[in-house]
Amino acid sequence: MNCRRMISIVLSLALVVIIAAGVFLFQWWFVRSDSNDMIGQFLRNPEANRNLETGVFTQCPGAPFIIPSEGFIGLLWRDDAAPYTPLHRHTGIDIFAGIPEGEAPIYAVYDGWLTRLDDWQSTVIIRHNDPLQEGRTIWTYYTHMASRSGVSYIVDDYPQGTYGVPITQGTLIGYQGAYSPQYPVAVHLHLSIVTSEPDGSFRNEAVLENTLNPSPYFGMDVNADSNTARPVQCLQDRE
Repeated sequence: MNCRRMISIVLSLALVVIIAAGVFLFQWWFVRSDSNDMIGQFLRNPEANRNLETGVFTQCPGAPFIIPSEGFIGLLWRDDAAPYTPLHRHTGIDIFAGIPEGEAPIYAVYDGWLTRLDDWQSTVIIRHNDPLQEGRTIWTYYTHMASRSGVSYIVDDYPQGTYGVPITQGTLIGYQGAYSPQYPVAVHLHLSIVTSEPDGSFRNEAVLENTLNPSPYFGMDVNADSNTARPVQCLQDRE
């Protein structure tokens, strides 16, 4: 390979890197989600912003899941609102009730089998036969169901060390809380849809690639890449 051709290849690769870096920096500085602004608006005066809420038990036409808790769906799947980033996006949806912790009920989105590990203070996970893909196992993950000081709001039926208990859609699981050892959070429910390992166990919910877009399961666009509108509504109601 002659020197001129090698220089041309190096310059071409450098140009690709510069363009990719420019796109990333543009997204980082200028296309960040405004979800936190909307969450702040709601939480500053929930009573004046009830129009932003999506009702508990809402089930969109043709969708298998129900909305598990009353409130404002503030953070979406793949959201990059702080503390999330374009490289570490939100793995599910966050629902903010705008009332004190321990008061907003949370219900199972679909029939399945509930597990609460021995060290889970505010979390349960429910295994489901995937209603949208026959033969696949998925999990719904619910967390922040404890007070800031760590008092659990999960109902007594599901103590720590619960494994594979049958549960039906609409069963009460617990109540919204603000438990988060990593950083302070407002009272809310975080819910994500988690995929399975080859042996059927659940994958790490904190990794975006281990989660599914919840939109088809709720019949709502809750993907931050394609929707910024609030309140989140059934797709049919947006048309």
